[in-house]
Amino acid sequence: MLYNRRDTGAAYRFLRKALKAVSYYPPSSITTDRLASYSKAIRRLQNEGLLPQDVEHRTSKYLNNIIEADHGALKRVIRPTRGFRTMKTASATLKGFESMRMIRRGHCIQRECRATGEIRLVNQLFGLAA
Repeated sequence: MLYNRRDTGAAYRFLRKALKAVSYYPPSSITTDRLASYSKAIRRLQNEGLLPQDVEHRTSKYLNNIIEADHGALKRVIRPTRGFRTMKTASATLKGFESMRMIRRGHCIQRECRATGEIRLVNQLFGLAA
């Protein structure tokens, strides 16, 4: 879900994919930054019937602080790498960082949270055969 630019099409694809992930629990509000493409994408989703009309769109960087604080640690890890040259390497590197953070925080809890459970989690995240 990494794109070169933040245009309306990218915002639409992101929100549509996010709505599919929470299809059983539709959101009552969506909080974004003040980028205009998000409001256009939300209106498009509402017109298509994929998003209820009564969803509140809140635009405030402070209401989104939980998410901002969460990826602040990721920014500190990325900074020494001096950025990424291609989207392919950025995507692969970020997947690796995020999977290690999930393991460290205990998000890999399945039936077994030993090495085999962690291997299954990594296989699921990267699409490898189990």
